Amino acid sequence: MNLFAEIRTVVISALNEMVRDGALPEGLEFANVAVEPPRDAAHGDMATNAAMVLAKPAGLKPRDIAAALAPLLLADPRIEGADIAGPGFLNLRLGASVWQGVVGTILSQGSDFGKSDMGQGKRVNVEYVSANPTGPLHVGHTRGAIFGDALASLLDYAGHEVTREYYINDGGAQVDVLARSVYLRYLEAHGQEVAFEDGTYPGDYLIEVGQALKDKVGDQYIDKGEQYWLEDVRGFATDAMMEMIKDDLATVGVEMDVYFSEKSLYGTGQIEAAIEDLKGKDLIYEGTLEPPKGKVPEDWEPREQTLFRSTAHGDDVDRPVKKSDGSWTYFAPDIAYHFNKVERKFDALIDVFGADHGGYVKRMKAAVSALSDGKVPLDIKLTQLVRLYKNGEPFKMSKRAGTFIMLRDVVAQVGADVTRFHMLTRKNDAPLDFDFDKVLEQSKDNPVFYVQYAHARVSSVLRKAQEAGIACDDATLAKADLSLNAHEAEQALAAKLAEWPRLVEIAARTNEPHRIAFYLYELAGEFHALWNRGNDAPELRFLQDDIATSQAKIALARASAIVISAGLGILGVAPAEEMR
Repeated sequence: MNLFAEIRTVVISALNEMVRDGALPEGLEFANVAVEPPRDAAHGDMATNAAMVLAKPAGLKPRDIAAALAPLLLADPRIEGADIAGPGFLNLRLGASVWQGVVGTILSQGSDFGKSDMGQGKRVNVEYVSANPTGPLHVGHTRGAIFGDALASLLDYAGHEVTREYYINDGGAQVDVLARSVYLRYLEAHGQEVAFEDGTYPGDYLIEVGQALKDKVGDQYIDKGEQYWLEDVRGFATDAMMEMIKDDLATVGVEMDVYFSEKSLYGTGQIEAAIEDLKGKDLIYEGTLEPPKGKVPEDWEPREQTLFRSTAHGDDVDRPVKKSDGSWTYFAPDIAYHFNKVERKFDALIDVFGADHGGYVKRMKAAVSALSDGKVPLDIKLTQLVRLYKNGEPFKMSKRAGTFIMLRDVVAQVGADVTRFHMLTRKNDAPLDFDFDKVLEQSKDNPVFYVQYAHARVSSVLRKAQEAGIACDDATLAKADLSLNAHEAEQALAAKLAEWPRLVEIAARTNEPHRIAFYLYELAGEFHALWNRGNDAPELRFLQDDIATSQAKIALARASAIVISAGLGILGVAPAEEMR
């Protein structure tokens, strides 16, 4: 039940009636006609921009269109008022029974309320985290992991078939560095003195890996050159790091459907096949690029290279895929990997990158556009930095990882639910401050607490109702006389609940799960406002002397809990039954 979509259908029907009657010219497009909450709740329950967006193509004044549209909308029994505002907006007021009906629908549909079929089962691949398998996940990875996981859950909730995927970067030189670093820890496990030179990984987390390697192979790699152990140690170390990474992800409830190895692209013809596909489209050529302005990228050479004509698909410059010495650039396996995704028949691709990968956006979009002939959209979401604070000061924790703060350290401080929710309280491309004191603070200024407290308060009401012998299962509450919830504060809460299905679709359409967190905070605000008013007005309290009145008010509280629980589920956060 998307009430905003239903009222929009009423508006479109009225506009079509105006066309039939000659009040509007034929051939108008109604795609940009919207029905949404007004910026100021005092102006009404909903607002439509119909007159504003149609005025110019219709050659009419907006207020004239609005004046003709208003009486047609009032013919719908749900609409009690249609007032023209400003240059031509129409503010709509709905009857109290409409909001009461929303509460009944939520109780009847339960967790299905707000779910959408807008995705129509389309297959979406969401790739996120994809950290180099050279160490445990750090706090920067945490944000991308939680954002990507919440986005995948949101798209699933909105009717898509979602695959969660991790790309293991195990084909580059960094994995050789990892192997050499593990080898040093292996020597150390044998009692030898070692020195970590620049470029190796000095983190203590490799001590256990070195010991495990010793336990597996004994002393057979001692005093042996790299040619005897590098390949084996590389595989052993990568597997160990991936197990560590999977454990890190598990601490914040992230579980992938697919782990795709970059190494699997080499020697299997997949890179060559992707480049051949582009070559067949006249998008691969031999040429020399002009030196870029500013910092020169590592894949630029002042000599002829094999280039991808990415400018034909929206990029700023063409991109090298093969160096002059015949070796692949870093971009080539990325092209092959996305070609693999296209061949797996996904309808849409989403990549979640760290902010430092911003330079990759246009080239990757160009590659997917070329490989799919423009049929498969790629959305790349960049997650900005996380700044850690404690007592208002920049905070650094254990250096077991070497030079960075680990995901598991953050979770150990505040818990997985708090970590997940707070990581989604800012849009992904905005920097995020994570203050360990504030995220545990029990106040309105802490969104995690504020939302969880609302759910816990509802749970408290239900427990007390049961103790008083009041039937408060959802089926019983759905049959309550909801007309008893006539106060403006009760209707304001019901109206906020009615926004949930619309909000889900907007968030899914824009790939912005932070909108869910924002909405939950606003919903919690309406709930707490009603609760607080009950302190001064006993008739607004959820438990009354009269059972029928109690059930009506408990129904509103329970509907709020259902929506809060659904929203928290998308964010990967367990709703609180009580606050400690």
